[in-house]
Amino acid sequence: MQYVLILYLLLAGNLYSHQKIAEGSKILAVYAFPGKSHYMMHTALVRELVESGHQVTMITALSLEKEQLGSNYTEILIEPVYDFWHDVKLNFGAQHLFELTRMTNYDFLKMLEIIGIKTTEHALRQPKVQALIRAKQTDGVFDLLLAEQFYQEAFLALAHIYKIPVVTTSTLGYENHMSQMMGVITPWSFVPHGFMPFTDRMTFLERVQNSYESFYDDMDRLLNYFPKMDAVTEEFFGPVLDEVPKVKHMEREISVMLLNSHAPLTTARPTVDAMVPVGGMHIYPPKALPPDMQAFLDGATEGAIFFSLGSNVQSKDMPVEML
Repeated sequence: MQYVLILYLLLAGNLYSHQKIAEGSKILAVYAFPGKSHYMMHTALVRELVESGHQVTMITALSLEKEQLGSNYTEILIEPVYDFWHDVKLNFGAQHLFELTRMTNYDFLKMLEIIGIKTTEHALRQPKVQALIRAKQTDGVFDLLLAEQFYQEAFLALAHIYKIPVVTTSTLGYENHMSQMMGVITPWSFVPHGFMPFTDRMTFLERVQNSYESFYDDMDRLLNYFPKMDAVTEEFFGPVLDEVPKVKHMEREISVMLLNSHAPLTTARPTVDAMVPVGGMHIYPPKALPPDMQAFLDGATEGAIFFSLGSNVQSKDMPVEML
C-alpha cells in the first residue's frame, strides 16, 4: 500500500509538471505605429497567439476590440491616433503620398526617423503605457516582449523593466541594419539597400552607389538617429531604470526577428537562424466575393484588372495628371 501511495504521488507530480509546461505565456505586444498595412501582419500574429491560449496585452493604435478575442486579450489603445502625415507635410511639404515619389532616399530616411520618434513619444505619453512603465510589480508579470522593428526602439526598454526576452516583427522584411543587430556582416557588393531598385547582380557603378547609400544609412543611424531615440528612452524610462540602455545595445539583445519576407522573392544574402522569414503569415484563405462583383468578373470575357491604392492613399488625393 505504501508503494502504491508513492506511485500515485509520483504520477500526480508528473502530471502537475506537464500542466505547468502547457500553460500559456504572458506576452506584452507593442505595435504603436498607426499604419494599417503594418497592423495586418502584427494582428495576425496576436490573433493566433490568443487563440493558442496565450495571454496577450497589446499596446496598439488600431483596435481589435470588435473581434472579441476573449479574456486572454487585453488592449491598451493609443488615443487619439497620431496623425503622422501632419509631420510629413510640415517637414517635407508633401500634401499627399503621391508627392513622396519625388523625395530623395535621404529625405525618405529622414521622414521615417521623424515619424518613428513622434509616434513613439505619443504612445509613451499615454497614461496606461505610463502605468506599465512605472509598475511596482514587474517580476513574473510578462514572459515575452513582442515589438515592431520600425523606428520605435525606445519600447525595447520595457524588456529591461520586466526582465524578459524580445522578439521583433518587421513588415519590411530584410533591411541591412537588421543583420548587424544579429552579428551578420552584409556585403554591400551584392546585397542591395532596401531603398535601391537593384538586384544582387549590380554593375560596378551600381555597387558604388549601393555602398554609398548603405554607408550613409549606417552612419546616419549611429550619429543622428540613435542619439535622438536614446533621448526619448532616457526621458520616459530614466525615472524607473537605474541605467537606461542605449538603443544600439538593446537592438543586439533581440532574441528573434520575424521578417515579412519569403526566400524565393528576395535576393541572396547572409543570414542567421534568429532571422526568421514568415512572409504571408497574415494572408488568410480567401472569402467568397459579393454576388454582384462575382457576376461582374464572370462576365468579363477579356479579363479584369484589379487596381488598389493600398491603405495609406486616398483616391481624392490623386493628381489630375495621374487619372
